[in-house]
Amino acid sequence: MTSNFALRTMILACTSVAAFSFAQVNISGKVLYKNKPVKDVNVSLKDSYDGATTDAEGNYKFQTDEKGAKILVFSHPKYENSEQSINVESNDITINTNLKESLSEIDAVVITAGSIEASDKKRATALLTPLDIYTTAGADGQVTAALGYLPGVQKVGESEGLFVRGGTAGETKIFIDGTLVNNYFSQSTPGLSGRDRFNTSLFKGNVFSSGGYSAQYGQALSSVLLLESVDLPSKTSYDFSLSPLFAGANYQKLNEAKTASWGVSANYSNLGLVNGVFNANTDFSKSPNGFGSDANFRIKTKKGGFIKYYGNFQTGSMGVNNLSLEPNIDRSEVDLESNYTFQTLSYKEKFGKYKVNLSASYSFNQNNLDFTNVENGIASDTFAIYTKGNYVNAKSVVERKISKISVFRTGLEFNNSIEDSQFGSYKKHVTDLISSGFAETNLAVNRNFSLSLGARAEHSSYLDRWNLAPRVSMAYKISDTWVSSLAYGIYYQNPESKFINSNARLGFQKADHYIFQLQHNTDGRSLRLEAFYKDYSYLIKTVGSTSFQTAIDNSGNGFAKGMEIFWRDRKSIKGIDYWLTYSYLDTERNFMNFPTSLTPTFAAKHTLSAVAKKFVLNWKTGFNLSYTYASGRPYYDLTQDFNSSIRHQGYLKDYNALNFSVNYVPSIGRTDNKANTVIVLGINNILGTKNVFGYNYSQDGMRRSPVLPAYDTFVFIGAFISFGVDKTDDAINNNL
Repeated sequence: MTSNFALRTMILACTSVAAFSFAQVNISGKVLYKNKPVKDVNVSLKDSYDGATTDAEGNYKFQTDEKGAKILVFSHPKYENSEQSINVESNDITINTNLKESLSEIDAVVITAGSIEASDKKRATALLTPLDIYTTAGADGQVTAALGYLPGVQKVGESEGLFVRGGTAGETKIFIDGTLVNNYFSQSTPGLSGRDRFNTSLFKGNVFSSGGYSAQYGQALSSVLLLESVDLPSKTSYDFSLSPLFAGANYQKLNEAKTASWGVSANYSNLGLVNGVFNANTDFSKSPNGFGSDANFRIKTKKGGFIKYYGNFQTGSMGVNNLSLEPNIDRSEVDLESNYTFQTLSYKEKFGKYKVNLSASYSFNQNNLDFTNVENGIASDTFAIYTKGNYVNAKSVVERKISKISVFRTGLEFNNSIEDSQFGSYKKHVTDLISSGFAETNLAVNRNFSLSLGARAEHSSYLDRWNLAPRVSMAYKISDTWVSSLAYGIYYQNPESKFINSNARLGFQKADHYIFQLQHNTDGRSLRLEAFYKDYSYLIKTVGSTSFQTAIDNSGNGFAKGMEIFWRDRKSIKGIDYWLTYSYLDTERNFMNFPTSLTPTFAAKHTLSAVAKKFVLNWKTGFNLSYTYASGRPYYDLTQDFNSSIRHQGYLKDYNALNFSVNYVPSIGRTDNKANTVIVLGINNILGTKNVFGYNYSQDGMRRSPVLPAYDTFVFIGAFISFGVDKTDDAINNNL
């Protein structure tokens, strides 16, 4: 009986196994992307454990005992999930599918033609970060001075501003959180350059575009610099700075919920002590001095957006004595008094698929220059140049994602300027409202190809004219480490108001940009090769003296072409971060009072820069070097009649400057710090090279004097003390 029971049990078990095997269904197929097999795709029945992975030929096969209507799921990290409905019965099923590429901001190729981005975004194009600015020897902690060690920027020491790829300083515009900053640089006397008005620590990132920039920005023939302010401080803190040149204090308060902060700061500067110690090329009758203060608040909204306010107030003065080139005059005295304020408020927020960015700014700038001739100690022939400007900028941008990475954005911008000026007895009042609208789309076609299409339209109330500027750029990933980019765009700009001294019928100035870039990025190394061509048309022509020129028409033209190389390496030499740049520029213009097409005086054919940084932890010290070479720029002495002509011309000597800085952090390694101190020493042009920036000529052209830097060699020493925030990690990472 027992044996019969065992036999019946075995027969029943075998029958059950056979029935189970017979009930299973084979599901198989092939997975393709653009008709090519895809391996490692996970194929499974939704809400079950049945599935398989594709092989190298894209094939998959598995069995299931599931029955009825089911969903077959195909998933892979690099492709969009695909689902297909099937009906599982008794017959085997074959399902082939074609996948679609899945894009993310990290995977998609980024268009970088004409731009270098440095921000908190994880981009391979982040070549220069805010931390680099403080530790670039010779930059003196200024954003724009640090950019001078990047390709495309000319070394011009006699005037403030960014001179980019053959463009004037006025052809580069600077924006903070999307709003235009008028008078970004402090005012100075003729022949001396002003400084950045804004503290570098305000900004968490920057995008420097030397051409081919977005339709969001206009009124710049050559370049834009986009500065992005910090969001919230990490904690409440206060710090002090002290040096023979300046003293400052800053306080930042963060609320307990870490959703809002406010802050204030103040600083005073005076070069009087320096002028008493170092030999200056400039005879200061009044040492440059100034007082500044600022205030800010930042609020993080419940949806993760931000409301930001920043206000800056500055006042300054200086006086300079110059030996006169004119007979019967011993010297001329120049006195400057200036006042400035900049206020900006911005709001950004996400509303579902839309991101809204609203911003507005107001700035006021006033400069009073008084010129006095002195003969035998007696002052005579006082002459004044007074300028006062009120500027309002408002901008709205609405952005909508049309895929994980592709976006469409559109917006409006208004720039209103009211300027009053006096040149001797001549007075003028100029107002202009520039109304702009723009739209653009950034399309990630696939992981290897991106395209941007945009256009910007502007209307100037003063010129009473419209313009329409199309922009297009694209990028193609050649390999995992090589990316190519192309950009083309049309750019318009109003004539500068200082040249509007008559009722001449003027129009927009125009530039066409053509840019090609190759970029190579590997771990710790970046190589950027770029070639460009700019075609200028409708540039203004002027008449009058060098100091007072009047625009008469838009018959000027010109071109700029060249190539640039940027190499940065943080890996090859242990502990050393360095970069090298080379720029070649070929440019000519027939504009302003040029009698014919000439190379502008601010353009050097060859420019070479090198920057190196090393922090020695055992010494608690960072060492920084920079070097710049620029071939001699041209100079001209032009007659000051209606049809100007060249009396003298030539080339300046080549420019050379080796700079050095060191930062010492004594608190590194200590755990009982109540304050964190960084001591800084910087020496600009440590070899004392005698550089010349140009020549001033007498009215008859018989005498001349060189335009020199204020100091051949300049030494800076200072201490920065912070409470509440330990900044030693920043110092170790090459931050002051």
